[in-house]
Amino acid sequence: MDNMTMLEHLTELRSRLIKTILALTAGGLVCLILYPYILDLILRPYCETFTVDQRIDSGLFGSEGGCNLFVTNPLEPFNVRLTVAGYGGLVFAMPVILWQVWKFVAPGLYKNEKRYALTFVISGMVLFAAGVSLAYWSLPRALDFLALVGGDDLISIFSPQLYLGFVVKMMVAFGLAFQFPIALIALQALGILSNRTLRKNRSYAIVGVVVLIAVITPSGDPFTLLILSVPMYVFYEIAILYGMISGRIARKRSTHARDPQRRQIEHQPDHDR
Repeated sequence: MDNMTMLEHLTELRSRLIKTILALTAGGLVCLILYPYILDLILRPYCETFTVDQRIDSGLFGSEGGCNLFVTNPLEPFNVRLTVAGYGGLVFAMPVILWQVWKFVAPGLYKNEKRYALTFVISGMVLFAAGVSLAYWSLPRALDFLALVGGDDLISIFSPQLYLGFVVKMMVAFGLAFQFPIALIALQALGILSNRTLRKNRSYAIVGVVVLIAVITPSGDPFTLLILSVPMYVFYEIAILYGMISGRIARKRSTHARDPQRRQIEHQPDHDR
C-alpha cells in the first residue's frame, strides 16, 4: 500500500482521465470509420425477423429485399452515426478505461486486495461480454415475439434511433445481469451476506430473478425471460458453491493454525504447564 499526498492523487487522477478521454476518442473515430459495417451488424437481428420474400412483398424494403430502417427526422441519420460512434467507442475503449481505473486504485490496496480486485475486474469484463453476446443472439427471437403479438395486420417499421436504443438497452441489461454472481461472491467475501442465507432462500431467489429480469429488460417477452433466467439462477448456485468451498478452506486453515499450538502445549514438560 503506497502513501501519496493529495496533490499526487490529483495529478494521478488527471493523467488517468486524459488517457481515458484519448481512448474514448480513438474508439469513437474507429467506429466512425467502420460505421457501415457496425450498422449492418446491428441490423442483422432485425433482418432475421423477416424472410427475403416478406421484405420484397411488403414493398417497404426495396426491390432487392434488403432490410432498412425508416427515418422520420432530418437529423436522425446524423444522430444515429454519433450514437454508434459513442457507444462503440466506449466498447472499444473499455479495456483501457478499466485498466486506468485499476492503476488509479491499485496503490491504495494491500497485496491480497489487489489480487482479488484484479480477479473481479477481469471476471466482470468476461461476464459482461458473455451477457452482451447472449443478448445479441436473443434479439431476433424477442423481435419476432414483439412483431407477432400485435397480429398480422400490423407491420413493424422501426426508426433508427428507437431501434438502436432498444438494442443497446437489451445488451446493457444482459451485461449487467451477468454481474450477478460477482455481486453475490463479493458480498459473501466481505461478510455482508452469509452462504447459509443464500441456501435458505433458493425459492425466493427464483421468483426474484424472474421479476428482476422482467423489470430490467425492455422487451419483457417470455423468451427473453427464460433465456436470461436460466443463467441467472445457475449463477446463484455457483455463488452458493463458491461460498461453501471458501468456507471449508477457511475452516481447514483455522484448524491447521491451531494444531501446532496444541502439539506444542501437549509436548511441554509438566512443570511448564
